[in-house]
Amino acid sequence: MAFQKPTGTQDLLPGTVEIWQSVEETARDLCRRFNYKEIRTPIFEQTELFQRGVGDTTDIVEKEMYTFVDKGKRSMTLRPENTAGVVRAYVENKLYGEPDLTKLYYIAPMFRYERPQAGRYRQFHQFGVEAFGAVDPSLDAEIIALGYQFMKEVGLSGVKVEINSVGNAASRAAYRQSLLDFLSPMKETLCKDCQSRMERNPLRVLDCKVDQEKFTAAPSILESLDEECATHFTKVKGHLDAMGVEYEVNHRMVRGLDYYTHTAFEYKAQGIGAIDTVGGGGRYNGLVSDIGGPEQPGIGFGIGMERIVLLLEKQEVAIKQAPPLDVYLVALGEKAEQETTKILHHLRVNGLSGEKDYQGRKMKAMMKSADRMKARYAAILGDDELERGEIALKDLQAGEQQFVKIEQLVEALKSSK
Repeated sequence: MAFQKPTGTQDLLPGTVEIWQSVEETARDLCRRFNYKEIRTPIFEQTELFQRGVGDTTDIVEKEMYTFVDKGKRSMTLRPENTAGVVRAYVENKLYGEPDLTKLYYIAPMFRYERPQAGRYRQFHQFGVEAFGAVDPSLDAEIIALGYQFMKEVGLSGVKVEINSVGNAASRAAYRQSLLDFLSPMKETLCKDCQSRMERNPLRVLDCKVDQEKFTAAPSILESLDEECATHFTKVKGHLDAMGVEYEVNHRMVRGLDYYTHTAFEYKAQGIGAIDTVGGGGRYNGLVSDIGGPEQPGIGFGIGMERIVLLLEKQEVAIKQAPPLDVYLVALGEKAEQETTKILHHLRVNGLSGEKDYQGRKMKAMMKSADRMKARYAAILGDDELERGEIALKDLQAGEQQFVKIEQLVEALKSSK
């Protein structure tokens, strides 16, 4: 039978994967400059972690999780997002005991069972950061700026930042009642999901794609903020202004996860179909304690890598190319063939990239391979050259050829860079 990749997944092949490598390299370098350290957590966790951390009323938990029972009769779930797993690691490893802020980042696959479409897959990848241990509004602004700078440095244009405040528990309770007062008269006209969410979490109603036009006159959560929340939001905006990060306030944005408090934000860009959100995040001051840790504030974001790559292709952004192959070894004769294995290994362990033929082809075919691989040089070794201890080194761009001593080949190739 012919096997095919599962629905909603993709094979990243040579020619495409280099784009991913470039994007990931940019993310890692940016995190180094912002002093975020990499964390790698398990690809699956206890199901309850996501139910508690992400929220029972979210689409992720209700509809999209890949959940299974393992051989120990435990319910496990492939991670649909990574904040809950990072918080679990933060608590389990007692990182809160460190005197300094804990600033982490990840680049990792996630899994959600949803309808595949442009930029959306069932196995997808996120670049995310999480910071724990401070309520300082300048940290909110730093996180927002980091994600925005990432998109600028990979070469994207037209990216917008939208921000909002979803307040604290008290202001959200006030807004919940205000929103219920607005929604109740129209309850019977709303979709079944909205009717269900009204009972459990009215804020989730605003995420609905079916009845969105009915909510244009919905009250703003900003009207329900207490003085503490309003002051925090004002300071976040001030820090963003100071850094020159352009943003828009979107009072309708409540984000899709239950754990957010205070600042919420999204990165948006046109060019990936109906979905224009490429990433987002927010502050979650109660999540660490919800997952069994001490009272520790946190904030972070997740950016969809598939959507970034799709936008780069749509905008025809030139990606930094990998350096060319340094040398392709061409062996003519049995003794020369044996020697090239030794020479090639010597080149590689000395920091040079090289390749040779493994298919017993003629010289013409080998030279064509060197061209296809964009090698800078072809190093041609015949039995006669081997007896003299020399190798012919041909510059494949200039077409010039010289003979060098085999023991001097590494130096000759390095000096030509």
